[in-house]
Amino acid sequence: MKPCRGFTLIEVLVALGVVALTLTAGLQASGALTRNAERQTEQWLAQLCAENALTALRLQRQLPGTGDSEVVCEQANRTMLVRLSVSPTPNPNFRRVDATVVQGATRLLTLSTVQGRY
Repeated sequence: MKPCRGFTLIEVLVALGVVALTLTAGLQASGALTRNAERQTEQWLAQLCAENALTALRLQRQLPGTGDSEVVCEQANRTMLVRLSVSPTPNPNFRRVDATVVQGATRLLTLSTVQGRY
């Protein structure tokens, strides 16, 4: 009788298990990369919205009044809300401006600056 050549059932099952674990790890890694890319896109669009709102305040060429306001911003077919909070500083010639960008119930970004008289 000739000896059989090939793999045993145990060897095939072990190899199949190793391949399954490797593919599962690869799937989780690609999912994490996809989520990270989406978050980076949202952060970048939120940065654009916040910078646009702060630039609009600077272009008014006057010291902004204290208080809170909201501006709707649309970037890449995504609607975001920019909440501007203007507060006084110890020096009356300057105001602190905080721009918080939210999308739905999620706060994406906060930028702060100091704006002075022109």
